[in-house]
Amino acid sequence: MQIEKVKIWTLAMLSLVAVSSCDNDDNKPSVEAPATYSFMRDGQSTVSFSGQTARIQMATELIGEMKDFDNATLITALEMFRNETANGGDANPFASAELNASTKSVRSKTAASRDFFSTNVTEATAIKQDFENWITAQINEVFPNENTAAAAGTAGQIADGSSTRYISAKGLEYNQAVNKGLIGALMLDQMLNNYLGTAVLNEASNRADNDAGTVASGKTYTTMEHKWDEAYGYLFGTSVNPTNPVSEIGNEDAFLNKYLGRVEGDSDFAGIAQKVFDAFKLGRAAIVARDYTVRDEQAVVLRDLLSQVIAIRAVYYLQQGKNGLSQNPPAYGQAFHDLSEGFGFVYSLRFTRNPQTGASYFTKSEVDGFINSLVGNGNGFWDLTSATLDQISNSIAAKFDFTVAQAGS
Repeated sequence: MQIEKVKIWTLAMLSLVAVSSCDNDDNKPSVEAPATYSFMRDGQSTVSFSGQTARIQMATELIGEMKDFDNATLITALEMFRNETANGGDANPFASAELNASTKSVRSKTAASRDFFSTNVTEATAIKQDFENWITAQINEVFPNENTAAAAGTAGQIADGSSTRYISAKGLEYNQAVNKGLIGALMLDQMLNNYLGTAVLNEASNRADNDAGTVASGKTYTTMEHKWDEAYGYLFGTSVNPTNPVSEIGNEDAFLNKYLGRVEGDSDFAGIAQKVFDAFKLGRAAIVARDYTVRDEQAVVLRDLLSQVIAIRAVYYLQQGKNGLSQNPPAYGQAFHDLSEGFGFVYSLRFTRNPQTGASYFTKSEVDGFINSLVGNGNGFWDLTSATLDQISNSIAAKFDFTVAQAGS
C-alpha cells in the first residue's frame, strides 16, 4: 500500500482533525494551519529550535571526524559525541567556535526520551555505549588498517566503484552505523517519544500557561510551543528556509531530513514530506489555538509517517545489499556500503512509535535479533545470504502497509 493509502485509523484521525478544526466550542478558536511554519506574538517569531540545530551540526562534525584518517583522534571523536570537557575531553573538538562554546551534547539526548527511556536506564546506557563502541572501533580497528585490503575477518579498505570504503572485519562501516543509528536514537526518539508526547507537552503548568498565553521567562514563546518546535527542529533545524522547507527536503543534512527526502523521491511514497510538514504546521497552530485534541492527532500522524520512513529505508538498503551480493562475482564494496546503511536503519527501528500501542513497532529483542542476523555470527556481512536479508526485510515490512518490493526498489 502506498503512503497515499495511510492506515484506516490514521485517515480517521485526519477526519477528526477536520471536524474538530471547524467545530470547536466557544472557548477554543478554530484551527487553521498557516501556509508556512511561521508563528508570531507581538510582532516577534515564537519559533525556536537552536539546540536541535546545534546537535545536528555536532553530529555532522562527528561523522566527518570518523572519516578523517590523517587528523582524527579518539579523544576528539568521543568528545564530539559527549561534549563533556569536565570529564577530560578535548576542550575544543569542533571546527565551529559556536559549537565549542555550546553546552549541548549529542550523547545526552541519545536514547533519552521521556516516554521510552526515563524508566529504562539500563537500555539507554547500553545504546549510548554502542555509539561510543563504534566510534572507538573506527579509530582503533579501522584506522590502523587504512591501507590493508579488507577480507573476511580482516578490517581495511574495499573498492566500491570509484569510491573506497573502510570496513570492520565483519564488513561494517562504523561511520554509517553512527550516522544512521543517530537518526533513530537521537532525532526520531527525541521527536516521537519526547517532544511530541503529552508527558513533555503537558508537563507541570505547561497547559495552563499555554491557555493563558504566558510565555517562558525572557522568551517569546510558551513552553508548550517551544517543545513542539524542538521536535520540528530535529527534522528541519538546518534548513535554509525552515519556515517552508519542503522544496529542499533531502538536501539540508545527512540525517532524518536527507532520508525523508529519499523516501519522498520514491514514486511509491511521493507526498510524504508534505504530509509530515502539514502535520507539524497544524499541530503547532493547534497549540496556539489551545486545541489539544488536534495537537495530539497531529502527533499521531507524525509518529506513523516518520516511523515508516525508518522502516522503508531499512528495507531499501537491505535489498540493495542483497542485490550487490547476488552479482557474479559479488560486488562486496557496494553491498557492504548498502548493508552498513541498512544496519543503522535497522538499529533505528527501536525508536519508532506505533500510535495504536504507544510502544515501539519493534521490541528490543526483535531489533537485537535483526542485528545478530546481520553481524553477530561468523564473518558478518561476508557470510550473509539473500534468504536472511529477505527474512529481515519481510519482518520489517509486515509491521506496515508497504511491501518489500515498494521499499526495496
